[in-house]
Amino acid sequence: MNIAELALKSLEVGEHVSVMFEGQEFTNMQMDRAARKLGNALKKLGVQRGDRVIIQCPNCPEVFNAFQAIWRIGAIAVPINYLVAPTETSFIYQDSGANTVISSPDYINQVRAAMATAPGVKNIILVSPNPVEGTLHYSKLVDESSDKLELVPTADDDIAVLIYTSGTTGKPKGVMLTHYGLYYTAKCGQDATKLPMDTVNMAVLPLCHSYGVATMNTGYMRTHGKTVILRQFNLEQLFAAIDKHKVTTLSAVPTMYIYMLLFPDYAKYDISSVKNFICGSAPLSMQTWKQFKDRYNREIAEGWGLTEAGANACVNPLDGMKKVGSIGIPNIGIEMKIFDENGKDIAHGKEGEIVIRGPMVMKGYWNMPKETAEVIKDSWLYTGDIGYVDKDGYFFITDRKKDIIIKGGENISPRTIEEALYAHPSIAEAAVIGIKDDVYGEAIKAFVTLKPGEKATTEEIMEFCKTKLKSFYLPKEIAILPSLPKTVVGKILKKELRKLQ
Repeated sequence: MNIAELALKSLEVGEHVSVMFEGQEFTNMQMDRAARKLGNALKKLGVQRGDRVIIQCPNCPEVFNAFQAIWRIGAIAVPINYLVAPTETSFIYQDSGANTVISSPDYINQVRAAMATAPGVKNIILVSPNPVEGTLHYSKLVDESSDKLELVPTADDDIAVLIYTSGTTGKPKGVMLTHYGLYYTAKCGQDATKLPMDTVNMAVLPLCHSYGVATMNTGYMRTHGKTVILRQFNLEQLFAAIDKHKVTTLSAVPTMYIYMLLFPDYAKYDISSVKNFICGSAPLSMQTWKQFKDRYNREIAEGWGLTEAGANACVNPLDGMKKVGSIGIPNIGIEMKIFDENGKDIAHGKEGEIVIRGPMVMKGYWNMPKETAEVIKDSWLYTGDIGYVDKDGYFFITDRKKDIIIKGGENISPRTIEEALYAHPSIAEAAVIGIKDDVYGEAIKAFVTLKPGEKATTEEIMEFCKTKLKSFYLPKEIAILPSLPKTVVGKILKKELRKLQ
């Protein structure tokens, strides 16, 4: 199949508004026509089946159009978030072997710098109000192209998208996701959540990421649904857009929910239309979950996924029992288990590595067979996340395999200490790492940020920790920072914190 068939099937219900962006409305028919025209424009530029096309734009409808155009001509989409660091961007340009880039004039310097290491890039298409010298104007290309375009048939196992990992532990890896794999992710996600056909979804996370791909494809499953796109995360705009468009579903990361709790003008807006608050990408603290419920009378449904498996694997039931601290139940059609160090399934309640299996698992890492073989064994994807499953089938992540602190021979989960820190009334965010220690091998160091207007000293925070943790689990050091380094989707970069030692 070709994953673009989902968009074509969604047209069968007739024309309706499907995308809203900065005061503009776009129908499903308009979005389809724009995608077909862009597909023809790409073909004129020499883009062929199997070629890689980079999409590097801030959130806008053209991102959705670009994915559809690329897939319809049988090419491979390579989304890069515009916030990715220049060194990583250059690596992706070179490693992917892309020949065309679709971007924005705001990032033209970054694009040109990356092109210096990737001579194979021949075309720069900019989504901009006016033409920019040395580039191709998106609107002009689309306007001058025919809207007659036949969809190129692709095999289920053909690569549809090449998404580079965020590089939390090393250089990015290109994750190869297939056409059928993307379809399977979308279907399993909709079957699990059972969101109504007229769902109004808020897209505030980066669309040039696995989130955007999943949002778009699952959206086509909801034939009368709408997507409200925010160019970037802004609290005032977020609350205003929810109020205006009566958004029913919001997916965000823990940092965004923390900021929503800190927003002083929340009472100005009516956000009661939102029935489903979904959280992923990074662990959500129990303290944040409880405070959010107290403030907004809604329970956040925490979920989990990873780029290597389509980014949408499990979630707490949207209309059912939610377990605080759990990532939920695997989506229908997705297998998840806990394996021990010997690759054996272990009993409920015991910790091990989370493994996942199904058609949504990546084909492998681009040009990295050795690394692929290290994580895919006997069709199971070894995620690197440590956790357990309870008797009700709910999964819990206790830590990343590479983040475990080994103090005096005992494994310590950083999340245990982080949860204690989040309970402090002045702390906004917390992250814990292991540091070298002559006595224990590793000791515990905590990094925190404070809520606006709040004050606390490291001594006060340490005294608070003593009321929550055993002495063996107490941080040896605590550092208060103005902000914590994060990936573009909100994961705290512990590798950057380790560099501060």
